[in-house]
Amino acid sequence: MTVPEIFDRAARRRRRDRIVGGYPDHAFLREAMVDGLAERLAGVSREFTDILDLGCFDAGFVPRPGARIARCDAGAAFARAAGGVQADEDRLPFSDESFDLVVSAGVLDQINDLPGALTLIRRVLRPDGLFLGAFIGGSSLPKLRAALRSAQADRPAARLHPAIDLRSAGDLLARAGLTLPVADVETLTVRYAGVGRLFEDLRGMGASNLLTGRTPMTRGEVARAAAAFTKAAGPDGRTAERFDLIFLTAWSPSPTQPRPAARGSGRMSLATALERFAKPD
Repeated sequence: MTVPEIFDRAARRRRRDRIVGGYPDHAFLREAMVDGLAERLAGVSREFTDILDLGCFDAGFVPRPGARIARCDAGAAFARAAGGVQADEDRLPFSDESFDLVVSAGVLDQINDLPGALTLIRRVLRPDGLFLGAFIGGSSLPKLRAALRSAQADRPAARLHPAIDLRSAGDLLARAGLTLPVADVETLTVRYAGVGRLFEDLRGMGASNLLTGRTPMTRGEVARAAAAFTKAAGPDGRTAERFDLIFLTAWSPSPTQPRPAARGSGRMSLATALERFAKPD
């Protein structure tokens, strides 16, 4: 079955190459993701010797000091700067069972075949290997979405990427064959003086419109969107925009992992258990 290409792969590579120099000025969301992944990793008491940083950007994430870290990015310039390889996340060039940890911060929401990418992540992980990922999803950018709808009432067009919600993220992990899946969300609020500054951040972090068949906005549409965005501002003249950061945790299958008890193997019926907590007459 052919997966529809909703993102322009070539445009994504070009844009990632263009943002390399100025990326640190717009990296606040990925920095929050990296902090969240590091916090989750700190709670795992085991060694990781071979790690894949998938969507490495500037190679600022060092999951475990002293481990061997392979870097991979869809943009050639980021991959080159990080000493890694250039490849799309749903077309990984690595051999099966090459890593015991895969981390990915800030790219999973831009992949044409996300189920396929997660399946490849499972394949490159060794048995009982860990996957940690984070991306922008959920109910992100509600003010911008509303402003764009208002600006394009006569000819609506897709300007923002479809957002993956929390439940779907967890389902995708299970669908890929990963075990013990956990998906959770952290929300950041950023206050903008105008929509132009928000557009700058989205471009600078590589999160601008990459949809196939996209068309540029007219000057009138941009002006109306800016006015609608400003209308949503608070008393300080700034508009509070929301970013939902979706975090994923899952493991590659292994016979050593804990498994739920077989159905019907319980030693006490539910009715009997409930009787113990029933109030006396």
